[in-house]
Amino acid sequence: MDQQRPMWGSRAGFIFAAVGSAIGLGNIWRFPAVAYENGGGAFFLPYLFALLTAGIPLLILEFTIGHKYRGSSPLSFARMNKKMEWLGWWQVAISFIIATYYSVIIAWALSYSVFSFNLSWGDDPKTFLLTDYLQVGEAGAFGGFVPQILISLVIVWVVVLGVLIAGVKKGIEKVTKIMIPLLVVLFLMVVIRAITLDGAVEGLNAFFKPDWAKLTDGKVWIAAYGQIFFSLSIGFAIMITYSSYLPKKSDITNNAFITGFSNSAFELLAGFGVFSALGFMAAQQGVPVQEVVNSGVILAFAVFPQIINEFPFFNELFGFLFFASLLLAGFTSLISIVETFIAGVQEKFNVSRTASVLIGGGAASLISLIYATRGGLNFLDVVDYFINNFGVALAGLVEVVLVAWVFKQLDPLKKHADEVSDIQLGAWWKICLSVITPVVLGYMMFDNLRQNFTAPYGDYPQNFINSYGWTVAIGVILVGFVFMYVKPWKKELLHSSTSDKEVS
Repeated sequence: MDQQRPMWGSRAGFIFAAVGSAIGLGNIWRFPAVAYENGGGAFFLPYLFALLTAGIPLLILEFTIGHKYRGSSPLSFARMNKKMEWLGWWQVAISFIIATYYSVIIAWALSYSVFSFNLSWGDDPKTFLLTDYLQVGEAGAFGGFVPQILISLVIVWVVVLGVLIAGVKKGIEKVTKIMIPLLVVLFLMVVIRAITLDGAVEGLNAFFKPDWAKLTDGKVWIAAYGQIFFSLSIGFAIMITYSSYLPKKSDITNNAFITGFSNSAFELLAGFGVFSALGFMAAQQGVPVQEVVNSGVILAFAVFPQIINEFPFFNELFGFLFFASLLLAGFTSLISIVETFIAGVQEKFNVSRTASVLIGGGAASLISLIYATRGGLNFLDVVDYFINNFGVALAGLVEVVLVAWVFKQLDPLKKHADEVSDIQLGAWWKICLSVITPVVLGYMMFDNLRQNFTAPYGDYPQNFINSYGWTVAIGVILVGFVFMYVKPWKKELLHSSTSDKEVS
Protein backbone atom coordinates (compact mmCIF):
# COMPACT_ATOMS: atom_id res chain seq x y z
CA MET A 1 0.00 0.00 0.00
CA ASP A 2 2.89 2.40 0.78
CA GLN A 3 4.15 2.08 -2.80
CA GLN A 4 0.92 3.68 -4.03
CA ARG A 5 1.10 6.54 -1.55
CA PRO A 6 0.34 9.84 -3.31
CA MET A 7 3.20 12.32 -3.58
CA TRP A 8 3.53 16.06 -4.02
CA GLY A 9 4.64 16.87 -7.56
CA SER A 10 7.22 19.39 -6.34
CA ARG A 11 8.72 20.93 -3.22
CA ALA A 12 6.92 24.19 -4.06
CA GLY A 13 3.64 22.25 -4.15
CA PHE A 14 4.17 21.02 -0.59
CA ILE A 15 5.22 24.45 0.69
CA PHE A 16 2.22 26.17 -0.93
CA ALA A 17 -0.07 23.56 0.66
CA ALA A 18 1.57 23.85 4.12
CA VAL A 19 1.57 27.66 3.97
CA GLY A 20 -2.03 27.55 2.70
CA SER A 21 -2.99 25.47 5.72
CA ALA A 22 -1.22 27.82 8.14
CA ILE A 23 -2.61 31.02 6.58
CA GLY A 24 -6.25 31.03 7.55
CA LEU A 25 -8.93 33.35 8.86
CA GLY A 26 -7.07 33.81 12.17
CA ASN A 27 -4.16 35.55 10.43
CA ILE A 28 -6.50 38.28 9.24
CA TRP A 29 -8.99 38.61 12.06
CA ARG A 30 -7.12 37.37 15.16
CA PHE A 31 -3.45 38.33 14.94
CA PRO A 32 -3.73 42.16 14.54
CA ALA A 33 -5.95 42.48 17.64
CA VAL A 34 -3.80 40.07 19.71
CA ALA A 35 -0.66 42.05 18.84
CA TYR A 36 -2.34 45.38 19.60
CA GLU A 37 -3.69 44.25 22.98
CA ASN A 38 -0.35 42.75 24.05
CA GLY A 39 2.07 45.62 23.65
CA GLY A 40 1.83 46.62 19.97
CA GLY A 41 5.33 46.78 18.49
CA ALA A 42 6.78 45.27 21.68
CA PHE A 43 4.67 42.13 21.09
CA PHE A 44 6.86 41.16 18.13
CA LEU A 45 9.66 40.22 20.53
CA PRO A 46 7.74 37.49 22.42
CA TYR A 47 6.06 36.55 19.11
CA LEU A 48 9.41 35.94 17.39
CA PHE A 49 10.70 34.12 20.48
CA ALA A 50 7.61 31.87 20.45
CA LEU A 51 8.02 31.22 16.72
CA LEU A 52 11.65 30.09 17.20
CA THR A 53 11.15 28.12 20.44
CA ALA A 54 7.75 26.50 19.79
CA GLY A 55 6.37 27.18 16.29
CA ILE A 56 9.25 26.07 14.09
CA PRO A 57 10.47 23.26 16.44
CA LEU A 58 6.92 21.82 16.46
CA LEU A 59 6.64 22.17 12.68
CA ILE A 60 9.96 20.31 12.29
CA LEU A 61 8.68 17.63 14.69
CA GLU A 62 5.42 17.08 12.79
CA PHE A 63 7.09 17.26 9.35
CA THR A 64 9.60 14.64 10.53
CA ILE A 65 6.96 12.30 12.00
CA GLY A 66 4.95 12.40 8.76
CA HIS A 67 8.02 12.02 6.55
CA LYS A 68 9.60 9.20 8.55
CA TYR A 69 6.47 7.11 9.17
CA ARG A 70 4.69 7.96 5.90
CA GLY A 71 1.13 7.74 7.10
CA SER A 72 -1.88 9.73 8.27
CA SER A 73 -1.59 10.98 11.85
CA PRO A 74 -3.06 7.78 13.41
CA LEU A 75 -0.89 5.45 11.29
CA SER A 76 2.27 7.54 11.83
CA PHE A 77 1.82 7.50 15.62
CA ALA A 78 0.95 3.77 15.56
CA ARG A 79 4.15 3.09 13.62
CA MET A 80 6.14 5.12 16.15
CA ASN A 81 4.57 3.20 19.03
CA LYS A 82 1.33 1.20 18.99
CA LYS A 83 0.26 2.82 22.26
CA MET A 84 0.22 6.27 20.58
CA GLU A 85 -2.38 5.55 17.90
CA TRP A 86 -5.23 7.09 19.94
CA LEU A 87 -3.39 10.45 19.86
CA GLY A 88 -3.56 10.43 16.05
CA TRP A 89 -7.29 9.70 16.09
CA TRP A 90 -7.86 12.38 18.73
CA GLN A 91 -6.12 14.92 16.47
CA VAL A 92 -8.14 13.70 13.48
CA ALA A 93 -11.38 14.06 15.50
CA ILE A 94 -10.37 17.64 16.41
CA SER A 95 -9.87 18.39 12.70
CA PHE A 96 -13.27 16.87 11.95
CA ILE A 97 -15.02 19.16 14.46
CA ILE A 98 -13.13 22.24 13.21
CA ALA A 99 -14.07 21.39 9.60
CA THR A 100 -17.77 21.39 10.48
CA TYR A 101 -17.82 25.04 11.58
CA TYR A 102 -14.86 26.47 9.61
CA SER A 103 -16.78 25.64 6.43
CA VAL A 104 -19.66 27.85 7.58
CA ILE A 105 -17.40 30.88 8.14
CA ILE A 106 -16.12 30.40 4.57
CA ALA A 107 -19.77 30.27 3.46
CA TRP A 108 -20.31 33.68 5.14
CA ALA A 109 -17.25 35.05 3.30
CA LEU A 110 -18.71 33.72 0.04
CA SER A 111 -22.05 35.46 0.74
CA TYR A 112 -20.27 38.70 1.66
CA SER A 113 -18.16 38.59 -1.53
CA VAL A 114 -21.50 38.71 -3.39
CA PHE A 115 -22.96 41.34 -1.02
CA SER A 116 -19.97 43.57 -1.83
CA PHE A 117 -21.18 44.21 -5.38
CA ASN A 118 -24.03 46.41 -4.14
CA LEU A 119 -23.08 46.85 -0.46
CA SER A 120 -26.15 44.84 0.60
CA TRP A 121 -25.29 45.20 4.31
CA GLY A 122 -26.63 48.78 4.29
CA ASP A 123 -25.78 51.54 6.78
CA ASP A 124 -25.75 49.34 9.88
CA PRO A 125 -23.60 46.27 9.05
CA LYS A 126 -23.65 44.87 12.59
CA THR A 127 -27.46 44.72 12.72
CA PHE A 128 -27.49 43.34 9.18
CA LEU A 129 -25.00 40.60 10.17
CA LEU A 130 -26.72 39.46 13.36
CA THR A 131 -30.38 40.09 12.50
CA ASP A 132 -30.83 39.97 8.72
CA TYR A 133 -28.07 37.58 7.63
CA LEU A 134 -27.31 35.19 10.52
CA GLN A 135 -30.77 35.70 12.07
CA VAL A 136 -29.28 34.81 15.45
CA GLY A 137 -31.67 33.02 17.80
CA GLU A 138 -31.36 32.06 21.46
CA ALA A 139 -28.48 29.86 22.69
CA GLY A 140 -29.21 26.15 22.40
CA ALA A 141 -32.11 26.50 19.96
CA PHE A 142 -31.64 25.49 16.31
CA GLY A 143 -34.53 27.54 14.97
CA GLY A 144 -34.57 26.35 11.35
CA PHE A 145 -32.21 26.93 8.43
CA VAL A 146 -31.14 30.31 7.05
CA PRO A 147 -31.48 29.74 3.26
CA GLN A 148 -28.71 32.18 2.22
CA ILE A 149 -26.16 30.49 4.48
CA LEU A 150 -27.30 27.02 3.46
CA ILE A 151 -26.79 27.71 -0.26
CA SER A 152 -23.29 29.16 0.30
CA LEU A 153 -22.39 26.23 2.56
CA VAL A 154 -23.39 23.67 -0.08
CA ILE A 155 -21.18 25.48 -2.65
CA VAL A 156 -18.21 25.47 -0.21
CA TRP A 157 -18.48 21.72 0.41
CA VAL A 158 -18.90 20.88 -3.29
CA VAL A 159 -15.68 22.77 -4.08
CA VAL A 160 -13.68 21.30 -1.17
CA LEU A 161 -14.77 17.69 -1.71
CA GLY A 162 -14.21 18.05 -5.46
CA VAL A 163 -10.61 19.20 -4.87
CA LEU A 164 -10.00 16.34 -2.42
CA ILE A 165 -11.43 13.65 -4.72
CA ALA A 166 -8.98 14.87 -7.40
CA GLY A 167 -6.16 13.85 -5.04
CA VAL A 168 -2.97 15.26 -3.55
CA LYS A 169 -1.10 16.22 -6.72
CA LYS A 170 -3.97 16.98 -9.12
CA GLY A 171 -6.29 18.44 -6.47
CA ILE A 172 -4.67 19.98 -3.38
CA GLU A 173 -1.35 20.93 -5.00
CA LYS A 174 -2.90 22.39 -8.15
CA VAL A 175 -5.46 24.46 -6.23
CA THR A 176 -3.14 25.79 -3.50
CA LYS A 177 -0.54 26.79 -6.14
CA ILE A 178 -3.23 29.06 -7.63
CA MET A 179 -5.02 30.16 -4.44
CA ILE A 180 -2.03 31.20 -2.31
CA PRO A 181 -0.36 33.56 -4.86
CA LEU A 182 -3.83 34.92 -5.69
CA LEU A 183 -4.55 35.47 -1.97
CA VAL A 184 -1.27 37.38 -1.53
CA VAL A 185 -1.96 39.57 -4.60
CA LEU A 186 -5.57 40.34 -3.57
CA PHE A 187 -4.64 41.08 0.02
CA LEU A 188 -1.69 43.24 -1.07
CA MET A 189 -4.19 45.31 -3.07
CA VAL A 190 -6.34 45.63 0.07
CA VAL A 191 -3.30 46.73 2.11
CA ILE A 192 -2.01 49.22 -0.49
CA ARG A 193 -5.47 50.80 -0.69
CA ALA A 194 -5.85 50.83 3.09
CA ILE A 195 -2.51 52.54 3.84
CA THR A 196 -3.36 55.40 1.45
CA LEU A 197 -6.52 56.30 3.39
CA ASP A 198 -6.88 59.30 5.71
CA GLY A 199 -6.11 58.21 9.26
CA ALA A 200 -4.12 55.13 8.18
CA VAL A 201 -0.96 56.51 9.82
CA GLU A 202 -2.75 56.86 13.19
CA GLY A 203 -3.97 53.26 12.84
CA LEU A 204 -0.46 51.98 12.12
CA ASN A 205 0.96 54.04 14.98
CA ALA A 206 -1.54 52.40 17.34
CA PHE A 207 -0.57 48.97 15.98
CA PHE A 208 3.22 49.35 16.05
CA LYS A 209 3.78 51.73 18.98
CA PRO A 210 5.66 49.56 21.48
CA ASP A 211 4.51 49.30 25.08
CA TRP A 212 7.73 47.86 26.54
CA ALA A 213 6.24 47.59 30.04
CA LYS A 214 4.00 44.78 28.75
CA LEU A 215 7.04 42.52 28.29
CA THR A 216 7.16 41.94 32.05
CA ASP A 217 3.60 40.56 31.93
CA GLY A 218 3.57 36.75 31.63
CA LYS A 219 0.17 36.86 29.92
CA VAL A 220 1.72 38.65 26.92
CA TRP A 221 4.22 35.83 26.43
CA ILE A 222 1.45 33.25 26.78
CA ALA A 223 -0.58 35.18 24.17
CA ALA A 224 2.42 35.04 21.81
CA TYR A 225 2.73 31.27 22.19
CA GLY A 226 -1.03 30.87 21.81
CA GLN A 227 -1.04 32.88 18.58
CA ILE A 228 1.89 30.93 17.08
CA PHE A 229 0.38 27.62 18.13
CA PHE A 230 -3.10 28.21 16.72
CA SER A 231 -1.84 29.97 13.60
CA LEU A 232 0.56 27.30 12.33
CA SER A 233 -1.91 24.37 12.16
CA ILE A 234 0.10 22.42 14.76
CA GLY A 235 -1.40 19.70 16.94
CA PHE A 236 -4.30 18.59 14.83
CA ALA A 237 -2.83 16.15 12.33
CA ILE A 238 -2.49 18.45 9.30
CA MET A 239 1.28 18.85 9.05
CA ILE A 240 1.90 15.14 9.77
CA THR A 241 -0.51 14.19 6.96
CA TYR A 242 0.87 16.69 4.45
CA SER A 243 4.53 15.79 5.09
CA SER A 244 3.74 12.08 4.66
CA TYR A 245 3.27 12.84 0.93
CA LEU A 246 6.81 14.23 0.60
CA PRO A 247 9.39 12.33 -1.45
CA LYS A 248 12.17 10.60 0.52
CA LYS A 249 14.71 13.30 -0.28
CA SER A 250 13.12 16.39 1.27
CA ASP A 251 14.73 19.19 3.24
CA ILE A 252 12.38 19.00 6.24
CA THR A 253 14.03 21.63 8.47
CA ASN A 254 14.24 24.21 5.71
CA ASN A 255 10.61 23.57 4.74
CA ALA A 256 9.58 24.23 8.37
CA PHE A 257 11.44 27.57 8.46
CA ILE A 258 9.92 28.65 5.12
CA THR A 259 6.39 27.67 6.29
CA GLY A 260 6.76 29.36 9.70
CA PHE A 261 8.17 32.63 8.38
CA SER A 262 5.75 32.80 5.41
CA ASN A 263 2.83 32.51 7.82
CA SER A 264 4.27 35.24 10.08
CA ALA A 265 4.94 37.52 7.09
CA PHE A 266 1.28 37.24 6.10
CA GLU A 267 0.19 37.99 9.68
CA LEU A 268 2.29 41.15 9.60
CA LEU A 269 0.77 42.10 6.24
CA ALA A 270 -2.70 41.55 7.75
CA GLY A 271 -1.74 43.87 10.64
CA PHE A 272 -0.88 46.63 8.14
CA GLY A 273 -4.17 46.21 6.28
CA VAL A 274 -6.46 45.88 9.30
CA PHE A 275 -4.99 48.75 11.35
CA SER A 276 -4.74 51.14 8.38
CA ALA A 277 -8.45 50.52 7.80
CA LEU A 278 -9.27 50.88 11.52
CA GLY A 279 -7.29 54.16 11.62
CA PHE A 280 -9.36 55.43 8.69
CA MET A 281 -12.59 54.42 10.45
CA ALA A 282 -11.52 56.14 13.68
CA ALA A 283 -10.67 59.33 11.74
CA GLN A 284 -14.06 59.27 9.98
CA GLN A 285 -15.90 58.92 13.29
CA GLY A 286 -13.63 61.32 15.20
CA VAL A 287 -12.78 58.76 17.89
CA PRO A 288 -9.44 57.25 19.08
CA VAL A 289 -8.26 54.07 17.31
CA GLN A 290 -8.70 51.91 20.44
CA GLU A 291 -12.47 52.51 20.32
CA VAL A 292 -12.83 50.77 16.96
CA VAL A 293 -10.45 47.83 17.49
CA ASN A 294 -12.18 44.47 17.23
CA SER A 295 -11.40 40.91 16.26
CA GLY A 296 -13.05 37.73 15.02
CA VAL A 297 -16.43 37.56 13.33
CA ILE A 298 -17.41 41.13 14.26
CA LEU A 299 -14.20 42.61 12.80
CA ALA A 300 -14.57 40.75 9.51
CA PHE A 301 -18.30 40.89 8.95
CA ALA A 302 -19.42 44.06 10.78
CA VAL A 303 -16.48 46.47 11.23
CA PHE A 304 -14.97 45.94 7.75
CA PRO A 305 -18.28 46.47 5.92
CA GLN A 306 -18.66 49.69 7.98
CA ILE A 307 -15.18 50.78 6.83
CA ILE A 308 -16.00 49.87 3.22
CA ASN A 309 -19.16 52.02 3.40
CA GLU A 310 -17.05 55.07 4.29
CA PHE A 311 -14.56 54.67 1.44
CA PRO A 312 -14.36 57.71 -0.85
CA PHE A 313 -14.57 55.54 -4.02
CA PHE A 314 -14.39 51.95 -5.31
CA ASN A 315 -16.19 50.71 -2.18
CA GLU A 316 -17.58 47.65 -3.95
CA LEU A 317 -14.19 46.64 -5.37
CA PHE A 318 -12.44 46.95 -2.00
CA GLY A 319 -15.24 44.94 -0.36
CA PHE A 320 -14.91 42.18 -2.93
CA LEU A 321 -11.09 42.08 -2.58
CA PHE A 322 -11.31 41.79 1.21
CA PHE A 323 -13.95 39.04 1.31
CA ALA A 324 -12.36 37.16 -1.60
CA SER A 325 -9.12 37.16 0.48
CA LEU A 326 -11.01 35.69 3.45
CA LEU A 327 -12.56 33.13 1.11
CA LEU A 328 -9.19 32.00 -0.31
CA ALA A 329 -7.50 31.89 3.12
CA GLY A 330 -10.41 29.83 4.41
CA PHE A 331 -10.50 27.42 1.47
CA THR A 332 -6.80 26.46 1.63
CA SER A 333 -7.09 25.82 5.37
CA LEU A 334 -10.33 23.83 5.12
CA ILE A 335 -8.88 21.59 2.39
CA SER A 336 -5.97 20.70 4.69
CA ILE A 337 -8.24 20.12 7.70
CA VAL A 338 -10.53 17.70 5.81
CA GLU A 339 -7.54 15.87 4.26
CA THR A 340 -6.48 14.69 7.76
CA PHE A 341 -9.56 12.55 8.40
CA ILE A 342 -9.86 11.44 4.78
CA ALA A 343 -6.29 10.04 4.96
CA GLY A 344 -7.00 8.39 8.34
CA VAL A 345 -10.24 6.70 7.22
CA GLN A 346 -8.69 5.59 3.91
CA GLU A 347 -5.76 3.84 5.62
CA LYS A 348 -7.59 2.37 8.61
CA PHE A 349 -10.52 0.91 6.67
CA ASN A 350 -8.64 0.26 3.41
CA VAL A 351 -11.15 2.09 1.18
CA SER A 352 -10.58 4.12 -1.99
CA ARG A 353 -9.82 7.84 -1.76
CA THR A 354 -13.18 8.74 -3.33
CA ALA A 355 -15.06 6.57 -0.81
CA SER A 356 -13.08 8.13 2.04
CA VAL A 357 -13.86 11.67 0.82
CA LEU A 358 -17.54 10.84 0.53
CA ILE A 359 -17.66 9.16 3.98
CA GLY A 360 -15.48 11.59 5.97
CA GLY A 361 -16.24 14.78 4.03
CA GLY A 362 -19.89 13.80 3.67
CA ALA A 363 -20.27 13.32 7.45
CA ALA A 364 -18.55 16.67 8.19
CA SER A 365 -20.73 18.48 5.65
CA LEU A 366 -23.93 17.04 7.15
CA ILE A 367 -22.95 18.04 10.70
CA SER A 368 -21.98 21.52 9.46
CA LEU A 369 -25.67 22.11 8.66
CA ILE A 370 -26.14 22.80 12.41
CA TYR A 371 -24.27 26.09 11.90
CA ALA A 372 -26.50 27.11 9.00
CA THR A 373 -29.45 27.38 11.42
CA ARG A 374 -30.57 30.49 13.32
CA GLY A 375 -28.77 29.18 16.40
CA GLY A 376 -25.61 28.59 14.37
CA LEU A 377 -23.50 31.48 15.66
CA ASN A 378 -23.99 30.42 19.31
CA PHE A 379 -23.05 26.80 18.57
CA LEU A 380 -20.04 27.96 16.56
CA ASP A 381 -18.78 30.31 19.26
CA VAL A 382 -18.85 27.69 22.03
CA VAL A 383 -17.57 24.74 19.97
CA ASP A 384 -14.72 26.85 18.51
CA TYR A 385 -13.64 28.08 21.95
CA PHE A 386 -13.61 24.64 23.58
CA ILE A 387 -12.11 22.68 20.68
CA ASN A 388 -9.27 25.20 20.37
CA ASN A 389 -8.49 25.61 24.06
CA PHE A 390 -9.12 22.05 25.24
CA GLY A 391 -8.58 20.23 21.95
CA VAL A 392 -5.81 21.69 19.81
CA ALA A 393 -3.71 23.12 22.68
CA LEU A 394 -4.13 20.04 24.86
CA ALA A 395 -3.40 17.63 21.97
CA GLY A 396 -0.23 19.58 21.22
CA LEU A 397 0.86 19.35 24.86
CA VAL A 398 0.14 15.59 25.01
CA GLU A 399 2.01 15.09 21.72
CA VAL A 400 5.25 16.73 22.91
CA VAL A 401 5.11 15.05 26.33
CA LEU A 402 4.58 11.57 24.81
CA VAL A 403 7.19 12.00 22.07
CA ALA A 404 9.84 13.71 24.21
CA TRP A 405 9.37 12.17 27.66
CA VAL A 406 7.27 9.01 27.63
CA PHE A 407 8.45 7.25 24.45
CA LYS A 408 11.74 9.24 24.13
CA GLN A 409 11.55 9.61 20.35
CA LEU A 410 13.35 12.96 19.93
CA ASP A 411 16.77 11.42 19.16
CA PRO A 412 15.58 9.07 16.38
CA LEU A 413 13.44 11.88 14.90
CA LYS A 414 16.36 14.34 15.07
CA LYS A 415 18.58 11.79 13.33
CA HIS A 416 16.00 11.38 10.56
CA ALA A 417 15.54 15.15 10.07
CA ASP A 418 19.32 15.73 10.00
CA GLU A 419 19.84 13.03 7.35
CA VAL A 420 17.49 14.72 4.88
CA SER A 421 18.00 18.41 5.78
CA ASP A 422 20.69 21.01 5.04
CA ILE A 423 20.18 22.71 8.42
CA GLN A 424 21.29 20.35 11.22
CA LEU A 425 19.24 20.42 14.42
CA GLY A 426 21.25 21.42 17.46
CA ALA A 427 20.48 21.06 21.14
CA TRP A 428 18.03 24.01 20.89
CA TRP A 429 15.47 21.80 19.13
CA LYS A 430 15.44 19.16 21.88
CA ILE A 431 15.47 21.79 24.66
CA CYS A 432 12.53 23.63 23.05
CA LEU A 433 10.42 20.49 22.67
CA SER A 434 11.30 18.77 25.93
CA VAL A 435 11.30 21.84 28.22
CA ILE A 436 10.06 25.18 26.82
CA THR A 437 7.02 23.98 24.82
CA PRO A 438 5.64 21.59 27.49
CA VAL A 439 6.06 24.24 30.22
CA VAL A 440 4.34 27.01 28.21
CA LEU A 441 1.54 24.77 26.90
CA GLY A 442 1.13 23.23 30.36
CA TYR A 443 0.69 26.67 31.90
CA MET A 444 -1.75 27.66 29.13
CA MET A 445 -3.85 24.59 29.88
CA PHE A 446 -3.78 25.21 33.64
CA ASP A 447 -4.78 28.85 33.13
CA ASN A 448 -7.59 27.90 30.71
CA LEU A 449 -9.00 25.33 33.11
CA ARG A 450 -8.79 27.73 36.05
CA GLN A 451 -10.64 30.46 34.13
CA ASN A 452 -13.34 28.13 32.88
CA PHE A 453 -14.01 26.60 36.27
CA THR A 454 -14.20 29.97 38.03
CA ALA A 455 -16.40 31.68 35.41
CA PRO A 456 -18.34 30.09 32.53
CA TYR A 457 -17.42 31.11 28.98
CA GLY A 458 -19.41 34.05 27.58
CA ASP A 459 -22.96 34.76 28.73
CA TYR A 460 -24.23 31.31 27.84
CA PRO A 461 -26.27 29.10 30.19
CA GLN A 462 -24.10 26.47 31.91
CA ASN A 463 -26.05 23.54 30.45
CA PHE A 464 -25.43 24.90 26.91
CA ILE A 465 -21.67 25.15 27.64
CA ASN A 466 -21.67 21.62 29.06
CA SER A 467 -23.59 20.14 26.14
CA TYR A 468 -21.69 21.78 23.28
CA GLY A 469 -18.40 22.83 24.88
CA TRP A 470 -17.17 20.27 27.38
CA THR A 471 -18.97 17.35 25.69
CA VAL A 472 -17.25 18.07 22.37
CA ALA A 473 -13.80 18.61 23.97
CA ILE A 474 -14.00 15.36 25.98
CA GLY A 475 -15.83 13.49 23.21
CA VAL A 476 -12.98 13.84 20.70
CA ILE A 477 -10.59 12.18 23.19
CA LEU A 478 -12.98 9.25 23.60
CA VAL A 479 -13.28 8.98 19.80
CA GLY A 480 -9.48 8.61 19.72
CA PHE A 481 -9.63 5.50 21.90
CA VAL A 482 -12.69 4.05 20.14
CA PHE A 483 -11.03 4.26 16.71
CA MET A 484 -7.82 2.79 18.10
CA TYR A 485 -9.66 -0.40 19.09
CA VAL A 486 -12.27 -0.50 16.31
CA LYS A 487 -10.16 -2.40 13.78
CA PRO A 488 -6.51 -3.29 14.32
CA TRP A 489 -4.05 -2.33 11.58
CA LYS A 490 -2.77 -5.13 9.40
CA LYS A 491 0.68 -6.16 10.65
CA GLU A 492 2.37 -5.58 7.29
CA LEU A 493 0.94 -2.04 7.14
CA LEU A 494 2.27 -1.18 10.59
CA HIS A 495 5.76 -2.37 9.74
CA SER A 496 6.07 -0.95 6.24
CA SER A 497 7.02 2.58 7.23
CA THR A 498 10.13 4.35 6.04
CA SER A 499 13.01 3.20 8.18
CA ASP A 500 16.07 5.34 8.79
CA LYS A 501 18.20 3.25 6.48
CA GLU A 502 15.84 3.86 3.53
CA VAL A 503 16.60 7.57 3.55
CA SER A 504 19.93 8.09 1.91
